[in-house]
Amino acid sequence: MGLWALPFACAAFLAWQEWAFRSAQRLPAPVAVPMPTAPAPLNTAAVATVFGLAAPSALRPSAESLTLQATFAVDSGLSKALISAAQGARLYRVGDDLPGGSVLRRVEAQHVVLWNKGREESLPLAPSASAFLKRSPASVDAPAADISARFLRPLNGQSE
Repeated sequence: MGLWALPFACAAFLAWQEWAFRSAQRLPAPVAVPMPTAPAPLNTAAVATVFGLAAPSALRPSAESLTLQATFAVDSGLSKALISAAQGARLYRVGDDLPGGSVLRRVEAQHVVLWNKGREESLPLAPSASAFLKRSPASVDAPAADISARFLRPLNGQSE
């Protein structure tokens, strides 16, 4: 009489184990998590400072006893500056050491930027003592220049 109860006992035991396993595997009830707020806007001035950049208006005038006489600014990175010091004038490229311990960092049309004691300084172009080309005042009643017609006619014969 006990043999017919054995399959029912095994089935009940397996059902109980399945129920215990599944209840252990249940995930806890979901909890409402508040949505994070939008991040603060990025401070671009701080990022520029970290990368060693500064706003053009933040450049201090150079305290070096140097005079910028000419700049040769080129897009390809071969820019040069003619800078004179007590020893004389010389052409400097970007990255060259200048007299006084500063380094030429950037060459622009009207000024150069020096790196001196951990900060950028600006050395403006020195004003010319005498203008090479002088502007003439425009006269209202000046006659138009006569253009010679010989420059507008084609040449006879073969061209060079």
